[in-house]
Amino acid sequence: MKVSYQWLSEYVDVSGYTARDLAEKLTRSGIEVDVIEERNKGVTKVVVGHVVSREKHPDADKLNVCKVNAGTGEELQIVCGAKNVDAGQKVPVALVGAKLPGGLDIKRAKLRGVESQGMICSAKELGLNEKLLPKEQQEGILVLPTESEVGTEITNVLSLDDEVLELELTPNRSDALSMLGVAYEIAAILGREVKLPNPEQGMETTGQQASEAISVTIDAKEQCAHYSARLIENVKVGPSPLWMQNRLIAAGIRPISNIVDITNYVMLEYGQPLHAFDADRIAGGAVHVRLAKEGERLVTLDGADRTLEPHMLLIADPEKPVGLAGVMGGANSEVEEGTTRILLESARFAGSSVRRTSRQLGLRSEASLRFEKEVNADAVIDALNRAASLMSQYAGGRVAQGIVEQKLSQPAEVSLSLTLERVNGYLGTSMTMDEVQDIFSRLNFSVEKAGAEELTVKVPRRRADITRDVDLLEEVARLYGYDNIPTELMTGVTTPGALTKEQTIRRGIRTVLNQSGLHEVVTYSLTQPRLNEVFRPLGADTQNLKPIGLSLPMSEERSVLRSSLLPHLIEVAVYNRNRNMDDVAIFETASIFLTEEDALTKLPEERTVTAALWTGKRSEPHWSEKSRPVDFFDLKGVLEKLLASLGIHNASFEAAQAPGYHPGRTAAVRVTAGEASIELGLIGQLHPQVQHDFDLDDTYVFELDMAEVYRAAGNTIAYRTLPRFPAVTRDIAVVADAGLAVGQLKATVAEVGGELLESIGVFDIYTGERIGEGKKSVALSLVYRHPERTLTDEEIAEAHGKVVAALESRHGAELRK
Repeated sequence: MKVSYQWLSEYVDVSGYTARDLAEKLTRSGIEVDVIEERNKGVTKVVVGHVVSREKHPDADKLNVCKVNAGTGEELQIVCGAKNVDAGQKVPVALVGAKLPGGLDIKRAKLRGVESQGMICSAKELGLNEKLLPKEQQEGILVLPTESEVGTEITNVLSLDDEVLELELTPNRSDALSMLGVAYEIAAILGREVKLPNPEQGMETTGQQASEAISVTIDAKEQCAHYSARLIENVKVGPSPLWMQNRLIAAGIRPISNIVDITNYVMLEYGQPLHAFDADRIAGGAVHVRLAKEGERLVTLDGADRTLEPHMLLIADPEKPVGLAGVMGGANSEVEEGTTRILLESARFAGSSVRRTSRQLGLRSEASLRFEKEVNADAVIDALNRAASLMSQYAGGRVAQGIVEQKLSQPAEVSLSLTLERVNGYLGTSMTMDEVQDIFSRLNFSVEKAGAEELTVKVPRRRADITRDVDLLEEVARLYGYDNIPTELMTGVTTPGALTKEQTIRRGIRTVLNQSGLHEVVTYSLTQPRLNEVFRPLGADTQNLKPIGLSLPMSEERSVLRSSLLPHLIEVAVYNRNRNMDDVAIFETASIFLTEEDALTKLPEERTVTAALWTGKRSEPHWSEKSRPVDFFDLKGVLEKLLASLGIHNASFEAAQAPGYHPGRTAAVRVTAGEASIELGLIGQLHPQVQHDFDLDDTYVFELDMAEVYRAAGNTIAYRTLPRFPAVTRDIAVVADAGLAVGQLKATVAEVGGELLESIGVFDIYTGERIGEGKKSVALSLVYRHPERTLTDEEIAEAHGKVVAALESRHGAELRK
């Protein structure tokens, strides 16, 4: 919202305060002033001149020699190259010694041998925004109204001595989208009165009743609560007065004609958008506020032929639509030069309806901006009368008797109770009842005492943002002055902040994987259907899952919600390999989305998953050792380190089959919790076909279901004292069936070894002819220790013998000879 300082001064006395003072006070009271624009860009010594005569330059076809009366006591000879300069015009004249924007100094000069004693100026040379001027003023010199007084400073004529405050309004302060709304705010801040205009002053009426010529019917009752209209006859369309044009330009609106300019002027003044129809182009003078019909079309004022939809609100006559309600009028009812009768509209349309239509058609205007935020119900009739009286004064119109309207509802006036104890309790102040009451009186809120320390406040409809007593507290705080509220330490019960178990685990996972050399990535939640089908979502029934597609995808590659993180990690790996980054180690913790519905009737299930991918070399080449490709056990080691950091020490890896994984190099990661066995996820190599499709070398991945990880993870750390007694190590090599999992051997050793067994390590696995077909040799290193004393040879021999016997009896594993 752009607010002219001079225009504002008509409604509230701002004497003693500069524009910068007002900006400071507005900002401190809660309405930020973003920019203060000075309309004078550096114009001095420029006055109104009268072109007495114009003749062609004797030596230049494109130059004119003009005699100009600039009020200096003598006629000035000025050479001008503008095509539109002519005798009889009133124009801005820069006298010798004048300064213009851009550092231009005006001096006596000779142009092709003819002396020039000044310069006739264009709008651009005066620093005006040409785009905001009427079309006829955008080229050539600026022609002033004939009533402009010769010799008057141009800064006064064009209001260039004005300053404009640009307000950065928050969505709730729609009341400040009008000059009167800002005036109420300034008056409250300064403690002064608001001078409201008389809406009907200067209105000339006829004997005819408006209801005899026009009618109003609201068919769309949910989208329009109030529609009113007046009839103005005998208007003469032409330019609006210069003072009005200056104010519109200061507000960033281009003047068009007196009729259109008046509707825009009143909209800025009251915050109530208006629209003027050519009454002779409204069939039968009958206005219907209705919804559009399927496929109905309307050419709007911008010349666009628009196809309408049934939810769009229209202004129509019995034959056709004539405007998009609250957005833009139709070209078939436009006010033109020959228009003599005006049907003037002022209404209250539903903000949601205007917003939806405006957004869908890409039509944003000053009017739609105000309707979207809901206009002041009390301003509908005042704005209508104000515009009608201005048309009477500046367009020669005569207003028909009465207002034709249909009002279905009116917002209830808000009445709120507020106690002094609540005010001071919330704000930490020591205000008196009189001080609080004075603040509401300055805001023009009706206030009455309901008790010794209680007030009843009636909020005017223009302040639709105030609906609760806490809103009143905010008004008290900002007008009392935030700087005046004392600063004190808070008192009360405090709760120290802390991370949840889930947050702690996720941060721990990120730390461990980063330390292990993996880089975190963040990928899209959307993927292509083909990739979604490659991998099975963790813990899900693949047969019943349905893809979750977007209704309007931007591309096939981003058309469905992902059900696995692995396709995206593969894409990242391919992207890097295509840029000569063959060694890729990455991970991501994010959501996957699952549903069993073909057409969604509820939100899909969202699961958090951590996935990792590793391909390429294990380490960079070095002179001291050869680099080797990463293998299954490298990633398995990272995963074991990760699980151990989360307090999960009993994880087992069991051979498994899964879509997208290698059929012989995949394992399910399981832990035992009580009597239940929990599957945390999968680890393995990508299926050879998947690797071939994406042109990848051997690539290893794991996926963890974070819900199961949260359940299995321990949230405490157990500490043990350092051992004081020596350990004893015993190595054994047993020959067992080749298909026997080493994990089963280790589990048996751990069970039988009891408390004396401290750790188990596998340091060799051998298969070959010396062992025999279908057999393998597994070498285990067993560490025995007692925490309180030194073990004897007999105790070690006994424990070790039990282990060997159990391996033979349970698994047929014999000591290797």
